[in-house]
Amino acid sequence: MLFPAAQRFKRSSAAFLNPVLQNSLEDVVLLYEFLLAELDIDKHQRISIKDEELASLRKAAEFDTICNEIIPKSITEIRRLSSRLSSYPRVLKKEDFERTVLTMVYTAYRAAQSQGHQKDAWAESFVSLYKALKHDLMFPYNKEPS
Repeated sequence: MLFPAAQRFKRSSAAFLNPVLQNSLEDVVLLYEFLLAELDIDKHQRISIKDEELASLRKAAEFDTICNEIIPKSITEIRRLSSRLSSYPRVLKKEDFERTVLTMVYTAYRAAQSQGHQKDAWAESFVSLYKALKHDLMFPYNKEPS
């Protein structure tokens, strides 16, 4: 399992905490708008959308859940994810791809905000995630012919 936090139960209901943002082209555009609108990451590493109008949308609540409850935030957890991705035997499910991209965004932010050895560690994690996503996108072409 790539994102174990997605399998936890919501506290307010008996449903699994497993939202997916991108179910249509409009959802993809909206995610892009969330990322362009500028995100705020507080001292507890909670991510929020600065634009109040965008933040009030239903999809923004799902974005919040994914960013604050599901994607890994520590360098150790992100390295663990990268390791699992590097040996993943098939194409990623869309929710895993989406979560990996959002983890990459978070990692890029942390690299930009860090200095010295910490910056290098975050940058290396970013590159590992990038390579995993590139491998996933090329997966059908990387297989040996039967």
